[in-house]
Amino acid sequence: MESFARKNDSAVSPCLWVGTGLGMVLILSLNLPASDDLRQSEPVMVSPSGTVLTLKGAVLTFACLDCVGTLTHPPYEVWRDPHSADDGEKTRKRKLVMHSPSSSQDMGDHQFAVICSEKQAKVFSLPSQTCLYVHNITETSFLLRADVVTLCNSVCLACFCANGHIMTLSLPSLRPLLDTNYLPVTDMRIARTFCFTNEGQALYLSSPTEIQRLTYSQEMCDNLQDMLGDLFTPVETPEAQNRGFLKGLFGGSGQAFDREELFGEATAGKASRSLAQHIPGSGGIEGVRGAAGGVIGDLTRARIALDERGQKLGELDEKTASMMASAEAFSKHAHEVMLKYKDKKWYQF
Repeated sequence: MESFARKNDSAVSPCLWVGTGLGMVLILSLNLPASDDLRQSEPVMVSPSGTVLTLKGAVLTFACLDCVGTLTHPPYEVWRDPHSADDGEKTRKRKLVMHSPSSSQDMGDHQFAVICSEKQAKVFSLPSQTCLYVHNITETSFLLRADVVTLCNSVCLACFCANGHIMTLSLPSLRPLLDTNYLPVTDMRIARTFCFTNEGQALYLSSPTEIQRLTYSQEMCDNLQDMLGDLFTPVETPEAQNRGFLKGLFGGSGQAFDREELFGEATAGKASRSLAQHIPGSGGIEGVRGAAGGVIGDLTRARIALDERGQKLGELDEKTASMMASAEAFSKHAHEVMLKYKDKKWYQF
C-alpha cells in the first residue's frame, strides 16, 4: 500500500507490509521506475526499510486510514491488452489510480496503520510509528478471520473468533462495538472460508455446495426484504379478446355451452310428444337427503351391532380361556392326588 516506510519519510511511497506467524511486521520499500516507458524494461527494486513492528500472535490483516479515518484502498493500474485493436487506433496511457487523497500535499502526511493478529489489534500513527491504541481481543482463544470493512458510512474492524464469537471494533480508537456468540467452529471448512464483507455481512461455506450468508447489522436486517430478488415479474392478466365470427367458425378450440342453452325450449322450441322428457321426482334434493340419511342410519346401527357382537365374542373367548385354565389346574391336582394314594392299601387310608 501507499504509506510511510520510515520515520523520517516526508511523502508516501509504495510499500509491502509483511506479517509473520510470530507477530512481526516488516515494511519493505518498493522503488518503481520514474517513467512509464521504463516500467517494462527496468525491474522493481525491493529493499528493507528497517521498520519492525510487533504484536501478540500471528498477523492476520493490515489496513491504512488517512488522517480523517477514511479507509485507503490500495492503488492499482488498469490492465489493457497491448495487442488489441483499440490500442492501435487510440493511444492510452497506463495511469496509477488512487482512491484516497491521503498521498496529496493538501491532506498532509499523516496516516493510521491498522494491524490485527490472532490475539490483539494495534493502531500506529505514521510516519512517527507511535502506537496509539491497543486492544487485546482474546486471551483464551484466537481469531480465525479479521477484516477492515465499512459499516454505516464508517470503518470498523470485524473479527471472527474460534469460540464462535463475532466482534467489531471501531477505528481508529479500537472501541468494542459488538460481541455476540454466533457459531462454535466445529468444521474446519467454516474456519477456512469465513470472510467479512462491507455493510455488516459475512459469508462462509456451510457445505461443499452451499454458501451461508449472515448479517450483524440491524439496518441490513431491516432492508433484507427489499433486497431480495424476484423469480418473476408480476404482470396483470389481460382481458379476454372478443370472439369474432370467422374465428368461431374456423377455430379449432372448443367452447363450453350450457345444456339449457343448447337443448332447452327457449332455443330449440317446444319438444314433440314422442320425445322423452325428464320429470324430476317429488322429493327433490330433500328426498335424496332423507334417503341418504336413512341409509347412513342403517349403516350406523349395523356398525354398532357388529361392535357389540365383537365385544361379546371377546368376552366369550376370555371365559373359554378361563375355563380351560381351571380344567388344566383341576387335572393337575387330580393327577397329584392319584400319585399320592397310588401304592396305599384300603386299610391305610
